[in-house]
Amino acid sequence: MMKNRKIQILSNLTIISMLIFLFVLSFPLDSISVAKINPNVIYHGDTSTKKVSLMINVYWGTEYLEDMLNVFDEYNAKTTFFIGGCWASKNIELLKNIVDRGHELGNHGYNHKDHDKISAELNEKEIDMTHKLVLNNIGYSMCLFAPPSGAYNNATVDIATSLGYKTIMWTRDTIDWRDKSASLVYNRAVKNITGGDLVLMHPTEHTLTALPNILSYLKNNNFEATTVSDSIQLQNQ
Repeated sequence: MMKNRKIQILSNLTIISMLIFLFVLSFPLDSISVAKINPNVIYHGDTSTKKVSLMINVYWGTEYLEDMLNVFDEYNAKTTFFIGGCWASKNIELLKNIVDRGHELGNHGYNHKDHDKISAELNEKEIDMTHKLVLNNIGYSMCLFAPPSGAYNNATVDIATSLGYKTIMWTRDTIDWRDKSASLVYNRAVKNITGGDLVLMHPTEHTLTALPNILSYLKNNNFEATTVSDSIQLQNQ
């Protein structure tokens, strides 16, 4: 009786193991953890420096951008604005203003698509349309691509690379699009921050409220708030 029970337990464990294995195989490799296997995706800058980037993804929040730019000026800080093409097409003068103030522009696709769910052709179109829009309107050539929602696969990265882009993710996420709390944004931005961190943010009212405190913290702890290109430069030479 005991022997039969042991055999039954072993049989059940074998079936469970096989089901788990088949469940994992049911997902395309590109969708599981492409970030861990694709060396062309950047999650942080040079960790040997005190440089960090408060990178701003922009498809909305236009009403807060001018004030955010003023705060960056006040603290003599620079950053990278990853801009959506459909937003940029309506805000050309603001794009010029961002660049004139010494900040960097990055590509955030045209229509905020999940790039891991669209065709290779549409991946290329989303990136290239935004690139040409900015280049043709303000003469600025972008070279950093941040996939909307952080959604990408190997095809996305290969296409971005073929278009002259580095694919940028983030080290830490303030989740400011969801949690409307300046204190949460502040804590997520600075708690245990280290050199090379890329901090994901958006132009929201509570992010604007938190921004002076974040930049003050960075300055008081000898960090330099800079562009993504400046932060990743040394590790990619």
